[in-house]
Amino acid sequence: MIARNTVLRRLAAFFCATAALASTHAGAAYPDKPVRLVVPFAPGGGTDLVARTLAVGMGKELGQQVIIDNKPGAGTIIGTDSVAKSPADGYSIVIATFAHAVNPSMVPKLPFVTDKAFTPISLIAKGPNVLVVRADSPYKSVKDVIAAAKAKPGKLTYASQGNGTSAHLAGEMFTNLTKVEMTHVPYRGAGPAITDLLGGQVDMIFGTAAAVATFVDSGKLRAIGVTSASPSAALKGVAPIGRDVPGYQVESWYGLYAPAGTPADVIAKLSSAAKKAAANPDFAKKIEQEGLSIVASDPAELDRYVKAEELRWSKVVKENNIKAE
Repeated sequence: MIARNTVLRRLAAFFCATAALASTHAGAAYPDKPVRLVVPFAPGGGTDLVARTLAVGMGKELGQQVIIDNKPGAGTIIGTDSVAKSPADGYSIVIATFAHAVNPSMVPKLPFVTDKAFTPISLIAKGPNVLVVRADSPYKSVKDVIAAAKAKPGKLTYASQGNGTSAHLAGEMFTNLTKVEMTHVPYRGAGPAITDLLGGQVDMIFGTAAAVATFVDSGKLRAIGVTSASPSAALKGVAPIGRDVPGYQVESWYGLYAPAGTPADVIAKLSSAAKKAAANPDFAKKIEQEGLSIVASDPAELDRYVKAEELRWSKVVKENNIKAE
């Protein structure tokens, strides 16, 4: 009996040690398969560009491919919700934008509680939006747009990459501060919005710098104002809208989130990979050309920044009675 108990104890100890070792190896193995990076917009826009450029660098750092999964719709809610409801194992992450901070105050019934559904990874970059029109547009300045909007209330149209996005709220703030009426036309991403702008279906867009810079450089679109308080180094000669519209200022940003409950060591690996990828000269060159400044922060900085944005925009949304439409 004694010998049998000894054998049982040794077997139990062996299995416990094996399980512990397996657990250690499992944790150390992350990632052992591709990571899905959800872009809550259609392909072809600024967010898609940032995500795809970042994914290449992150894949090299992680030793696994980072696969882009475009899930547009509902002002980023569809794609973001898909990550909120994914396993908290680090294999599904989302690139969040301005809408992530605005939707809680604009959308009465989100399918998730933003502050509780996600774990921050890194604030990647920030930058201004740009008010652009077609190259053949009669509007050559912000003053031209204001004058035309006052002369034809509700006739001028501005596109956006979806309700609650920076392009939408930039337009809402513009109409509120200038006391004019323009019609908002939401799309499922910046790509389709810019396509219709080029085709003459809409008059303008307060697009992210990343989305419109290529078209401005090629001469297809004309930039007539930036939404930042100061001029953008990447958009020389384009004055801030705030010079003609006192108090006007809007900033776009890009950050990464994982589902809430993702292990701290996994978040650390993702954050490190994102920061190194963003610091890569190739990424920096591509992104800075789009009018963005690289931040490449730790998770805490993203959390602080977005909470401050939530507070700022909740006041704007409430005071101006802005709806998700």
